Order: sequence, then structure tokens, then C-alpha cells
Amino acid sequence: MAPETKEIEKDIEGYLARHERKELVRFVTVGSVDDGKSTLIGRLLHDSVGIYEDQMAAVKKASTKTDEEIDFSLFTDGLKAEREQGITIDVAYRYFSTETRKFIIADTPGHVQYTRNMATGASTADVAIILLDSRLGVLPQSRRHAYIASMLGIGQLIVAVNKMDLVDYAEGIFDKYRMEFGAFVSRLKFAGVHYLPISAKKGDNVVTRSAKTPWYAGGTLLELLETVPVARDRTAEALRYPVQSVIRPHLDYRGFAGQLASGVVRKGETVVILPSGKKSVVKSIDTHDGSLESAFAPQSVTLRLEDEVDVSRGDMIVRDGDLPRVARRFDAMMVWLSERAFDPQRALLLKHTARVVPARVERVQHRIDLETLDHAPSPGLVLNDIARVTLRCNRPIFCDAYDANRVTGAFILIDALSNDTVAAGMILAAESGDAGASGGEARGPVTAEERRERLGQSGAVLFVGEGHALGKQVERILFGQGLVAMSVDASELSEEGLREVAARCASLGIAVIVSGARDETMTAIAEKVGSGAVARREASAPAEELARALGSLCLGSTA
Repeated sequence: MAPETKEIEKDIEGYLARHERKELVRFVTVGSVDDGKSTLIGRLLHDSVGIYEDQMAAVKKASTKTDEEIDFSLFTDGLKAEREQGITIDVAYRYFSTETRKFIIADTPGHVQYTRNMATGASTADVAIILLDSRLGVLPQSRRHAYIASMLGIGQLIVAVNKMDLVDYAEGIFDKYRMEFGAFVSRLKFAGVHYLPISAKKGDNVVTRSAKTPWYAGGTLLELLETVPVARDRTAEALRYPVQSVIRPHLDYRGFAGQLASGVVRKGETVVILPSGKKSVVKSIDTHDGSLESAFAPQSVTLRLEDEVDVSRGDMIVRDGDLPRVARRFDAMMVWLSERAFDPQRALLLKHTARVVPARVERVQHRIDLETLDHAPSPGLVLNDIARVTLRCNRPIFCDAYDANRVTGAFILIDALSNDTVAAGMILAAESGDAGASGGEARGPVTAEERRERLGQSGAVLFVGEGHALGKQVERILFGQGLVAMSVDASELSEEGLREVAARCASLGIAVIVSGARDETMTAIAEKVGSGAVARREASAPAEELARALGSLCLGSTA
């Protein structure tokens, strides 16, 4: 019987109280395919007595297909497809505890095809364990996963050179990979990097020290996990409370439910609701178990306010005097997760906290070369590319730099048609002169360049002959792509009015579709707008073709 079991039987309340005070550490295993991540987790759970008897029996039964009594990878690879192929596909979460800490493990896939799953598992981790196969060394996926872990703000990296039993525990091989990988990760933003030689299959240096590596003077993997510094106090950060839903069970109750992304909220304090900017006082902090005087991240609570202010899903409650950045345009580091290559005409939605807004990638600034970490020019993005991009949203979001807040600094991009997640990103700090960082100060009349900067498009005019219904259809397509467009029917305006409306709207940065205009009217409008911002098409052309033509005019001059 394990000592922990005896303690539970002797004093269950004392055990639970002590267990609650233990520090929780989340760690993720990353690396290339077949580096032994699942086997390492299984060995760690087995040797630290973190396996239940029924789990052990099930794994022993499933291990009959191998030559080993226990296939340690089966403790996490639970999907049928994973066991058939011998690889990890989905993220598997496991829990165990020791005398000093309690742990949540995320076992992530190493295959290039499932990098999106790896990013999901690593997004909440405090520590990353990256495995290197002692026979293969540093692979492209090893570098990619290390870069993503650094980009996600994971502070501590443990580099475990695995399968040392297959190279006779050679110190030279371990030193070679430590030097090679060390040169790469030294340019990343980890607070601490630790190296150790292991054999997950044999158990060397996982939970117990191995006599087969006398040249290694460091601790075991478990000892490192129990001692690496991971403290990150989200309660010390600024108050950020994204509203997930409005609760109105009856006329006398109106609460705003959500999870505290960061900070502390207290009953009686003044808060600000974004985007309205209205102020109110926290009247009550409600939970299923009753009201609280204060709540802290990451608690899920319901806030009630003293005043009847308009608050909806996607709004954010913050502390007066400590506001987030309000931005429609910002720079971010982004991982492209879709097997379909980036298409600037693809309609996208940006999900940030509880807010979902139409958005588009305005510009791919550069792609990261994972061999050298240099900035490589790139016209687009393909699966697993990591790049710095500029994004533009149709409505503002309330955000912080990812370095300052891992919740309000993160987002995903969703395909508006298929609902697939196509990218994950981390918002970068606003640079001086960034128009999206704040409202800005008045500096005289608004210029055409400032309008283009704000809208992310230039004005243009498309003439489609007869067919106002077609013009409306083109307007709808462009609207779905995030462009500001309007359709104008010549029959509804005078000649002078049509020329004035079309030219004025185009000068304001709007895409204008004009149907039924006479030749002399089209010529007059083209002279005002400029021939480079005008296109003519027959009304028989498909709406999609017309939308592409006008969209190209609007976006071409802002590329």
C-alpha cells in the first residue's frame, strides 16, 4: 500500500487540506514524432505511483501485442487510431501529485499534421519538456515546438535527450545535442533551460537516478519538475473580466457571468464597461455557493452592478484607470494551422476572449525561418508557418500584449464558412505611432491616408451596367469579406447627385457599386475618382467575379 493511501485512511481531512495547499504545475511534453513523449509520461506516472489499479490492468492487457510487459505509451494514447498507428494524435491530459507539488500533464502529438493540437496543449503550461531522440538529434519539428513554446510564454524548458539506452549512454552524444540545441534556444525567451539524459523505456533519470550515467551530476526529471520556479500570479495583473453571458432569471436580477481572465474584483469598487466606457459599482459577486466579497482569476463568477448599464456578451469589465488597449488594427505573432494555404480573400472571424469579430490578415510582414530564426519574406502562409502579421478587425477588441496577459493577449482565427480554426496568435505590444493602440489625439482634419489606415482599404468604383439586384449581391459578398461597400442605383438619383455620391463615398474609402449609369456619368465619376480606382463590367458577369474585381481595387493600393 502506498504511503499516500495510508495517510488518506488515517486522516482524510488533514490530507485534503495539505493537498489543497500544494502548488499546481502544468507541464507539456513536446517534440518530434516518435521521440517517446507518451512513453515518458507513462513511465513518470508508473514510477511515481500515479497509476490506478484498473488503469494498470487495462494497459497490461493492451500491451500483449508488444514484447514488453507494460507499454508505457498506452497510459496516455487512448484513442484506437493512436494505438493502431503507434503515434499520439489528440492531446491527452493526466494528473498526479508528489509530496511537494501537484501536476497536470498534457501529452501532445509530435506529427507535423497535428501541430495545432500541440499548440492547444501548450497554451496553459508553465513548463515544457521537449524530447530529442538520441539517434536522430535535433529535428525541424523539435525547433518548431520549442519556438511555439517560447512564443506561448512558457518560462521553463526541460530538454530531455531520450533513448540513451540505444546509444550506450554515451556522454559525447548528449553533449553534442546539448550544444546544438542550446545554440538555438538561447535566442528564445525562456527564463530557464535544463538538460538531462534519460531512457523513458528503461526509466533512467526519470524518477530515479541512473547508475548508467555517472557523468551526469544533475537531478532526475521528477526532481526538476518539483523544483523549477513557475510562480505566475494572475491576481497581480490588471482586472480583466470578459462577459460570457447575461443572466436574467427574473425582472429583479441581472447578472453578467464570466471567468476572471486576470486580477481581482471586489464588491463596492468602481469599474468601467467596454466598449461603452460607462462606469458603475460592483453590487454583488455571486456564485453557486453564495455571494463573495472579492473574486480572483481564474474564478468563474457572476457580477451584478449598481446601475442599469448596457452590457452584452463580448464586452469587458475593467478597473477604472487601468484600461486595456482598444484596437482594431494590431501586430501579432501567428501560427497558421490550416491545411489550406492562406487566402487574403477568405472571410475570417477573430475570437478574442468572449468577443467574435470579422477580421482579416492585412499583411504578412515576415515568416520565421526555424533553421536560423531569421525573418524570411513570405507572400502567404501554409500549414505550420509561424509569422509576424498585421491584422485588422471590423470592430475593436479590448486586449493586452501577450507578454503582459496570456488571456487577453491571445486569439484564434476561424474560417467564417467552414468554422475551422485556421490560426492561433499572440498580440504584440503596441509600438509608438501605432494607430490601433488608442483613440489618438486630434491633429487637424482627417486625411485620406488616415481613412485608408483605419478602414484597411481604399475607395473604388465598379460600374455594372443595368442590374441593381446584382449590385446588392456584390455588396453582400464584399461585406462578408470585411470590406465596407455600398450599392447605388442610378435610377434613384439625379445625374449630379449620382456623380457626387459615388465620388464622395470613394474618397472616404468605401467600395461603391454603381448600376445603370450612363456613359457620360461614368466618365465624370472616373475623372473625380481617378481611373486607377474604377472598373467596368457587364451585368452578365457572375457576382463573385465582380466582387473580386472591386476588392482587388480596394486592397491593391493598401498592400
